[in-house]
Amino acid sequence: MSVDYAQLVSDLEAEQAALREVLEKLAPEHWELPTHAPGWAVRDQVAHLAFFDEAAALAVEDPDAFARLRERAEREGPAFERSYLERGRALPPAELLDWWRRANAALLAAVRPLEARTRLPWFGPSMSAASFVTARLMETWSHGLDIVDVVPFPRPDTDRLRHVVELGIRTRAYSYQVRGLEPPDVPIRIELRAPSGALWTFGPEDAPARIRGTATDFCRVVTQRRHLADTDLEVEGDAAREWMSIAQAFAGPPGPGRKPGEFPKEQRR
Repeated sequence: MSVDYAQLVSDLEAEQAALREVLEKLAPEHWELPTHAPGWAVRDQVAHLAFFDEAAALAVEDPDAFARLRERAEREGPAFERSYLERGRALPPAELLDWWRRANAALLAAVRPLEARTRLPWFGPSMSAASFVTARLMETWSHGLDIVDVVPFPRPDTDRLRHVVELGIRTRAYSYQVRGLEPPDVPIRIELRAPSGALWTFGPEDAPARIRGTATDFCRVVTQRRHLADTDLEVEGDAAREWMSIAQAFAGPPGPGRKPGEFPKEQRR
């Protein structure tokens, strides 16, 4: 499938801008609000994004320096995460926001001149520049969702979710592999209503398993920001139900996800 790489980078920039509009409205007390990620406040979500956008720019511009950073992450384990969270917690909100803004700008400047197929190192396997930018867009959207779930300012979804949908579908096998399971080869038909109202379809029409609903709900499940029970997705067939119970569009060890009932349907935004 061909990728309009310039548009993809522009969509990442737009996703950053949408989150920036929210963050610039926050009062000091909003930065301390706990999010649904256990132990993480709003400021921690921003520090995570700032650190990994900064690391992503480094991976493009100085692969040797990035390799040393990756080795440090592997060596330190959980202490590595604590170090960048502590960096963010030591900053006043204005300085933390400035760190994130600078990291955004550095990332965009680094990835914009690349070709879509350029291979780039990351904390897991290397990936193409297109996949690399898509992953950063997904992270910006999903950690941004953690923030807008608890602050009094909305960030409406847009058809940029198409990138997250496609990443979620591409990582179906990974969701099994990261758990040491054999990915099934049962095809699944996916029919999703985009924020614009357009219908996005994937997979054969006669597939024995189906997922129907909104792109908004699908993306929240595959990024583990909602339990399936707290969405309106219609899931038919064992293969589809099993996948939606473990779907994981992000790299790393299996995530615990959200518990059912954390986002009752009548309270969804």
